[in-house]
Amino acid sequence: MWKTVLFLVFTLIIVPIVAFYFGEALTDIQVLSLQNLAIVYLSSALLCFLVSTLSKNYSQVDKLWSIMPILYAWMVVYYSEFEPRIILMAILVSIWGIRLTYNFSRRGGYSWKFWTGEEDYRWAILRAKPEFQPSWKWILFNLFFISLYQMGLILLMTLPIVKSMDGGSLHVVDVVLAILTLIFILIETIADQQQWVYQKEKYRRIQMDEQLDGIYEKGFTHKGLWAKVRHPNYSGEQGVWIIFYFFSVSAGGHWINWSIIGCLLLLILFKASSDFSEEITSAKYPEYKEYQKKVPRFIPRLWP
Repeated sequence: MWKTVLFLVFTLIIVPIVAFYFGEALTDIQVLSLQNLAIVYLSSALLCFLVSTLSKNYSQVDKLWSIMPILYAWMVVYYSEFEPRIILMAILVSIWGIRLTYNFSRRGGYSWKFWTGEEDYRWAILRAKPEFQPSWKWILFNLFFISLYQMGLILLMTLPIVKSMDGGSLHVVDVVLAILTLIFILIETIADQQQWVYQKEKYRRIQMDEQLDGIYEKGFTHKGLWAKVRHPNYSGEQGVWIIFYFFSVSAGGHWINWSIIGCLLLLILFKASSDFSEEITSAKYPEYKEYQKKVPRFIPRLWP
């Protein structure tokens, strides 16, 4: 816990200071873009807090996770006066967002009553913990972490597109980065599909009172990409935004710049999120701990 907190503090404070100190000053159009993106961010974050508080469904941010980056990206395309690199980045973000929105939708995440839909099961478990009693503690957690922090992270993830403004013409590096981004999106797609097929068949058998034998006996996805790493969907997601950051490197020529904060915070979030998920899963399924010992978390082993 303390390692995560310290690294978070380092990322939030030290990295931006160092990056801004050694980096280039923002242009007027970058400042204008950031100001308008910040207005959209604050409005959406407060809306998520209000809706989740009233509806008691705390997955409102989840519904916007794949949509807001598309909005942010195309806003920057407009402010950049349609620079080729910015358009390419926006197209990649759109492909990523459409795919993820579809995956979230088929799991019941959306409803015509926009405040309803499937809630992430982890919120109910977390909400019941003693640390969040009485209820005002959960309200603060919802405001500062679920709404403001997570919606802020979505904005920070897309900031490389702002840093890439006025970056000149496209390079071969940009093409390579685009291909890598598509590869990581494909990894996410395959991983989500494998999990969807497994879980759908598992719950069908449970509802029909059929025996859970074969691969379904363990109770969790462990074949395909899931036999290589425990969270291939998370691996793909992190890969997308790490590669996305390098577009700003290609545009500006500096290996470290202020827009790196988004992908760094994303790595921390997925580490903490996977810790919590695995704690729940290992308590439900006895064989999961053995699976943890044999299969790495995010990065596959290059040797047997």
